[in-house]
Amino acid sequence: MIKGAFQWLAGTEWFMRAGPRMVPKVERLIDKMSGGKPVGGDRSLVLMTTGARSGEPRRTRLACVREPDGSLLVVGSNFGAERHPAWTANLLARPEAAVSFQGREIPVSARLLTGDERTAVWPGLVAGSPFYERYTARSGRELRVFRLIPEQ
Repeated sequence: MIKGAFQWLAGTEWFMRAGPRMVPKVERLIDKMSGGKPVGGDRSLVLMTTGARSGEPRRTRLACVREPDGSLLVVGSNFGAERHPAWTANLLARPEAAVSFQGREIPVSARLLTGDERTAVWPGLVAGSPFYERYTARSGRELRVFRLIPEQ
């Protein structure tokens, strides 16, 4: 019931406008309360990247989908804004990153999915988060999808 309510809310015009201002404040509160650990079980992670321009460490809370091989899929939705989120530029510039997922910090290598690879995973991503279709329509861009591959 809560998941359905969130999915409805996330797809509303109000949330797409208010989310970029509201969510970072909520995330800072969650970070403070959780000690920077992800919350949301196997559907969320904290992505740790290096800023593409600044070279500074960056932390971003993201929804994710775990694949059978242990890889994680993340979507650069940016609440349906016209521009891609900064963390996607960070991964394009420096694909070596880390995630905090299920209580562990894991080094990962990021790969932008395009073409048939992206097409293959997109229906599953939309099934879990239907608002991605609204974000795509609103933004006028193809949302970036990354596969985060754990390093052995």
